Amino acid sequence: MTKPFHPAAKRRSRSLLATILAVPAALASAQAPTPPAPRPPACLSAEYRQFDFWVGTWDVFLPNGQKAGENRIEPISAGCALLENWSGRGGFTGKSLNIYDRDDKRWHQTWVDSSGGLLMIAGSLVDKRMVLISEASGAAGSVQQRITWTPNDDGSVRQFWESSADAGKTWTVQFDGKYVRRP
Repeated sequence: MTKPFHPAAKRRSRSLLATILAVPAALASAQAPTPPAPRPPACLSAEYRQFDFWVGTWDVFLPNGQKAGENRIEPISAGCALLENWSGRGGFTGKSLNIYDRDDKRWHQTWVDSSGGLLMIAGSLVDKRMVLISEASGAAGSVQQRITWTPNDDGSVRQFWESSADAGKTWTVQFDGKYVRRP
């Protein structure tokens, strides 16, 4: 003979069944990876925009009016860096990567060109001019470089490049170019 099922036992049974069914769902949601929160853009601070006056496509002229070349400066990597693409007379080409380093609070440029040249300079915005200088190595015969970009009121930009063989006591002009924005 079978004992009749007691109503309280029936409720416990349903409760136990509900708990058993809920455990896998709870475990699945606890183990499911939570998607990472979207990262805010890394380069929104004003420092990353300090060199934006140089962005554009330019014809570059020497002080005597002769065309020195063409240059295109474009933001890359979500606005975190600038890429320079130089094309000069005689087939000479070069590129530079320019970035603001939030750790040392300076701009850095690494230039490479079709003659095998390499230049690494760093600096900051000084009185609305970007001034980047190579580190003096202290080695005999080392030459220090300093390049200054100045935005002009007419929308052009002057790039003035100097070098020093005496640790910055005297400077010799290497390049003086006026960037005129292409229409």
